[in-house]
Amino acid sequence: MTTELYFIYDSHCPWSYAATPLVNALQQAYPDMNVHLLHSAHYIGKDSAGEEQMQAAAKISGLKFGRDHLRYVNSPKNSIKTANLMGWVQSKQADKQLPVLNAIQRAHFIEGNPLDNKHDFTDIVEKFKLSPSNKVFKDELSTDAEYVLEDIEEIQQIIGTTGFPVMVMTVNDNAIFIDHSQYLSDPQAVVAAVEKEIAAIK
Repeated sequence: MTTELYFIYDSHCPWSYAATPLVNALQQAYPDMNVHLLHSAHYIGKDSAGEEQMQAAAKISGLKFGRDHLRYVNSPKNSIKTANLMGWVQSKQADKQLPVLNAIQRAHFIEGNPLDNKHDFTDIVEKFKLSPSNKVFKDELSTDAEYVLEDIEEIQQIIGTTGFPVMVMTVNDNAIFIDHSQYLSDPQAVVAAVEKEIAAIK
């Protein structure tokens, strides 16, 4: 059985932060599964999800949002450098992408790190022994990040939605669309739901 998980997200989106525990749960349940984390680079410094969406995501998921994040919750967010870094991690050190995403979301949503310049990433780069080039920290999308956007476009055409976060799991030639919104308050429940779907395919 070949399993793959595709997670379309934005590192600066509170709903993506709320959905990541589902990805963690599925990765633990299926350790051999290939996980593709696809950063949509939605936030380009013009807007943010805002306090209302953050409060809704916090209420449903039970996740904590730190005081420093709350202070600037309505300020415009820019996730381009994070999209570049995640694109680089996916192409160079794919086994680290999920731990790196968890660390990035913790830095942003709990510690209030805007992840807006190279210095903001120093701790994460050192912790995971990453060696991205300086191009990753420029203000335009890198080639790796653009490849990811092409992959996202393909998936969006198949499932007919341009929203995010989105989770699709493939089992051999079958695709399972996972409605993440049903499991935000109980990430482990997604594993049972997926097991049911896989049993039905077999």
